[in-house]
Amino acid sequence: MDVVILLAAVASMILLHEFGHFIAARFFGIEVEEFGIGFPPKARTLFTWKGTEYTLNWIPLGGFVRPKGEGDPEVEGGLAAAPPGQRFGVYFAGPLMNLLIAVVLYAASFSQTGMPAFDQVVVQSVAANSPAAQAGIQPGDRLVRINGQPVTDMTSVHTLIAPHVGETVEVTVERDGSEHTFTVLARRNPPQGQGSIGIVMSNPIQPISTLRALPYGATAVVNQAYLLLTLPVQISRGLIAPEDARLVGYKGMYDMYKAVQEAESAPQAQPGLNSLSFFAMISASLGILNLLPIPAVDGGRILFLLPEFIFRRRIPPKVEMVVNSVSFFLLLLLLLYINVQDFINPATFNFR
Repeated sequence: MDVVILLAAVASMILLHEFGHFIAARFFGIEVEEFGIGFPPKARTLFTWKGTEYTLNWIPLGGFVRPKGEGDPEVEGGLAAAPPGQRFGVYFAGPLMNLLIAVVLYAASFSQTGMPAFDQVVVQSVAANSPAAQAGIQPGDRLVRINGQPVTDMTSVHTLIAPHVGETVEVTVERDGSEHTFTVLARRNPPQGQGSIGIVMSNPIQPISTLRALPYGATAVVNQAYLLLTLPVQISRGLIAPEDARLVGYKGMYDMYKAVQEAESAPQAQPGLNSLSFFAMISASLGILNLLPIPAVDGGRILFLLPEFIFRRRIPPKVEMVVNSVSFFLLLLLLLYINVQDFINPATFNFR
């Protein structure tokens, strides 16, 4: 069942990627000859609508879109004959669809856990015999004001206390719906690991809807893109071990998914939370990698548009077709190598 779920999820992401290309092509008035569910050979034609044949194919690992005149600019109404801006829109729409799906999935996972309220500060713990403990501050208290000045975030706590080191400060907290003010000594030389008044702070976790969490989902995708794109630099600096940054194929994804499932079976684990984040990561990776300037993927096709945008001169379609064909063959060899490595030298994952 895990294999079926993983394959269905990855196939859906690929299919939605192709659907992004499809809706962009239709939006720009570019004819689409076929929208296929799964990969050929063709099993049957489901129906034909507005000139597009919708087909079901035997290999259920995604889908494909076959626009009219994809590689021939002489075909009127086809993709290759469209202006460069429209072709860019069609090429970009597939990866964009994956990135948007990742944003939604990350947002859904955040809605399950809640999000820190960064404008609020609560006392997580109080050091024994510290000024805060002696004054009566307790874990769970929410810091409201220090010396009459509002606490807006954790940085403001340090900013408000720092000028009064060696003196007493008035700390107002909210506890059980009412405010309490304590006089606390701000130590000049606190014990190692303790702050001047002896508290550990955190932000309270608040419930959040998937809709409100969308900006945080977008931030998670941006952070993942940054991590992926800077991997070579981080590996060269020794910040990440090469074996921790290797690419994985279908078996590697399955091993990762099994580790995610094991983590979710642990006590106190939230069912489905790690799976949402896992599939969000897969979808974001699919979108990001497809935007890399590598021939045969969408980023490479976009790269071929640059001379047309800058110099108003188009790279000959035959040259583009040859480069993409050779690159596609090399890409297949790379994918074969990655999938073989998953068996010869399997990666290990731990999400606990």
